[in-house]
Amino acid sequence: MRQLANQTVGRAEKTEVLSDDLLQVEKRLELVKQVSHSTHKKLIACLQSQQNVEVDRKSKKLPLASLAQCLVEGSVVLGDESLLGKMLKLSGETQEKLAQELLLLELSMERDVIEPLYELSEVEIPNIQKQRKHLAKLVLDMDSARTRYYTSTKSSPLSSNPSGTKVDHHREEMEEAANRMEICRDQLSADMYSFMAKEIEYASYFQTMIEEQAEYHRKCLELLQNVLPHVKAHQESWVEKPCYGKPLEEHLSLSGREIAFPIEACVTVLLECGIKEEGLFRIAPSASKLKKLKASLDCGVLDVQEFSVDPHAIAGALKSYLRELPEPLMTFELYADWIQASNIQDQEKKLQALLDACHKLPSANNTNFRYLIKFLSKLTEHQDVNKMTPGNIAIVLGPNLLWSHSEGNITEMMTTVSLQIVGIIEPIIQHADWFFPGDIEFNVTGNYGSPVHSNHNANFSSMPSPDMDQMERKPNDQSRRPLSVATDNMMLEFYKKDGWVHLKVLASSLSSFSFPFPFLDQ
Repeated sequence: MRQLANQTVGRAEKTEVLSDDLLQVEKRLELVKQVSHSTHKKLIACLQSQQNVEVDRKSKKLPLASLAQCLVEGSVVLGDESLLGKMLKLSGETQEKLAQELLLLELSMERDVIEPLYELSEVEIPNIQKQRKHLAKLVLDMDSARTRYYTSTKSSPLSSNPSGTKVDHHREEMEEAANRMEICRDQLSADMYSFMAKEIEYASYFQTMIEEQAEYHRKCLELLQNVLPHVKAHQESWVEKPCYGKPLEEHLSLSGREIAFPIEACVTVLLECGIKEEGLFRIAPSASKLKKLKASLDCGVLDVQEFSVDPHAIAGALKSYLRELPEPLMTFELYADWIQASNIQDQEKKLQALLDACHKLPSANNTNFRYLIKFLSKLTEHQDVNKMTPGNIAIVLGPNLLWSHSEGNITEMMTTVSLQIVGIIEPIIQHADWFFPGDIEFNVTGNYGSPVHSNHNANFSSMPSPDMDQMERKPNDQSRRPLSVATDNMMLEFYKKDGWVHLKVLASSLSSFSFPFPFLDQ
């Protein structure tokens, strides 16, 4: 008995009541608690609505809801008459719907993810850990009771009757402590095994989070895709659209016009108040005036009273429109046809080739080219005053009507290819009524007066007898798109200053075009 007591006392110094598996679970509990706690905290930070408040108050506090309210209020200020007002209203309604979807997401995330994570990290695991601490205390109590019991057995004589003695009391105390410890250990073990079995449930919180986010984004995407056609419809139905730098057909389609607005507006005003202006299209206007005029034309507005006193600004705006087209009015596709026609030596064949190229122009380009050529032909009727002969017009305006995809240097632009373009534009202007028979109403929309181009050769249907001689053409070179309004003056200055050899060659080559050089007398 004494020997057994000694062995038991030795073991009682430290009692371990959990298996190795449960000891591993105990370590994992703390790690899961830390991860769940930090994840819960970060998820709370991601919420845009306030926690623990009513749903209505949550909705109002969302940034998207505030944005929606701001947009709708802005649309009321601007009104539905403006495109911006329409877009603000539509955008505000969309943001409000997005805010509602976000609120639903956050409510479901709180219910299905955030609250369960809080329960896991702040309730379930702490309760298990609390039980573990209580078990540790019961183990200590049991070890102490056992120590007291075995100490009392040592001090009592072996022959004495243990019944009713101090030894019996200590034994009962030890057995009671061991019973309490056993009950606690069983409960703790059950909870720890249950925790391990429920890990798949805890992991499902994050699957739920992804699923709910995916559903939210699907709904938002569907909402945005449904509203986009309405947004685009408002944009496309709005008549006041910029026209500079936009494709010709796009501008005509959106504005419902046959003649581009800048072309008609500038031509009709020039016919009224600038057709006799000397150096029209050659003299550069004030940069600030030109910028203002282009901006007003981009808005579909032209103050005739203001700009009628500055025909050079009007002419500059027209040149800028032609130059800024993404594709020249005479098209990239027909560039080779035009250049090839300009190189034909036989004049009748050359005119026929030019006519064939005109017929190949797309409908919109043909209509606007015809309109412009008829105007330029009318401009030459006053060449004695305005000094703008067909040749001069071809020099300053031709590079704005035709250029190639590739870019060459400025010398090439002002020499070989420019001469070819002059050889294309000049005869078309000279024989405008043959290339484009019939009268033309310049004031198509009736907004700027009503000048009409009269066809003086309405009954003339055969090939015109050109007053131009054959001239040598260089091989087809590539030109570049015009650089600026000043380029035209640079070209004229080039012909004027770059040596008498160039000038004499040019004058000789183009003399048969009735091509006066008014600047030679300067």
